Parts: sequence; structure tokens; C-alpha cells
Amino acid sequence: MTRPALRVAHALDAVARTVGKAIAWLILPMVGSLVWEVVARYFFSAPTVWAYDMTFMLYGTFFMLGSAWTLQRGGHIRTDVYYGKWSHRTQARVDLVCYVVLFFPAMLVFFWLGAEYFWKSFQQNERIVTSPWLPIVWPFKFVIPATAALLVVQGVAESLRCWVRATGPAVSADLTGGTPAAPADADGSVIT
Repeated sequence: MTRPALRVAHALDAVARTVGKAIAWLILPMVGSLVWEVVARYFFSAPTVWAYDMTFMLYGTFFMLGSAWTLQRGGHIRTDVYYGKWSHRTQARVDLVCYVVLFFPAMLVFFWLGAEYFWKSFQQNERIVTSPWLPIVWPFKFVIPATAALLVVQGVAESLRCWVRATGPAVSADLTGGTPAAPADADGSVIT
């Protein structure tokens, strides 16, 4: 079970990594619109009506769609008061239970509600009425269910790694998604 599970986890990792690296390029139009606004406002006394809206929509997209890659890289907040003192096997078991009991149900609700929110907006061709240029908003609302789907895919990869760590013989860099291997004794056995 170990090798096939890890192969599936690595294949699923590629989804988050590809989307994360692609979405990271949104920083350029986001910063570009901010620079444009500052130059137009302060050097030409001609502020734009679109730059503020574009900036917060791009930042939201950047933040949301990058969250699966952040999960893969271990970048989300974790309270390590007790967790850091546990063995790698215990950490994996706790992580696995948390994924199954908390993460996946929350992401399914997030996907369901986000899809309804997006679909209603799409059907109405919703626009941001508080903005003078009235941009359409449904493409940005599509990001909500897309983010949930990406997080579920990455959550499956993380759960597979947790399963292997919780039930397998040893912890290695291959099992933890690229983090350093667990410390070993002189005879090579893993310290847990």
C-alpha cells in the first residue's frame, strides 16, 4: 500500500503545485494595477475607477487559489504546543483524524455553498454595484468552489501521506512531502 499511496499523493501534489505556480503570476497584474493607480493619482491627478477593485479581486484570487499549494508546503498555521513533542506516527494519526473529521466535511460544505453562490451570481451576471465601473463578479466567485476542490485534492494527498506515516515502518522525506527525514539512531532506525 505504501508505494501506490505515495505515487497517488505525488500525482495529486502536482495539481496544487501547478496551480500554485501559475496563480503566483497574478502578483504582476495586481502590483501593476497598484502602481498604475499611484502614478495616475499622484503624478497626473487622474485616479482610476478600476484599480482598487482589480487589486482586491486579484489578491483574493491569488490568496484563495494558492491555499492548496500552501497546504502542500506546510504553510498554514499550526499550534505546536503538544504536537511538536509527539512521535511522527502520533502526529500522522492525529493529522489523519483531523483531515477526516474536520477538514473534508468543512471543505465539502465550502464547495457546496461556494458553488451555489457562484451559480446564482453567474445566472444574474452579477456586478459589483458599489464600484463606478460595475465589473462582473461571477468569475471571482467561481474561485470559491475551485479553491474548495483544490483543497480537497491536496487534502487527499496529505491524508495518504498521513496514512502511510501512521501505519508504515518509518518516516522519510518521501512520506512527508519533501520535509527532512526523521532523526535516526546509529543503526539507522527512525527515532519516534
